[in-house]
Amino acid sequence: MGTPDIRYVAKAEAGQGWRIWDRKARRWWGQPYQHYPEQLPAELGGDKRPEQLTELIRRTPRKQGN
Repeated sequence: MGTPDIRYVAKAEAGQGWRIWDRKARRWWGQPYQHYPEQLPAELGGDKRPEQLTELIRRTPRKQGN
């Protein structure tokens, strides 16, 4: 019981925007994003579909200046 083992979570970073944290590797994944990337953590933790993941990364606006 308890919480499910979710590997990727989105976290807000002050002044940085939203980042995706890899709980297993204990490091940031990818670049900061302007808005909450709701589909990216779900896709990273779900079925292994590289083409879908690539499309989501392209469509999600990144934080400018990084």
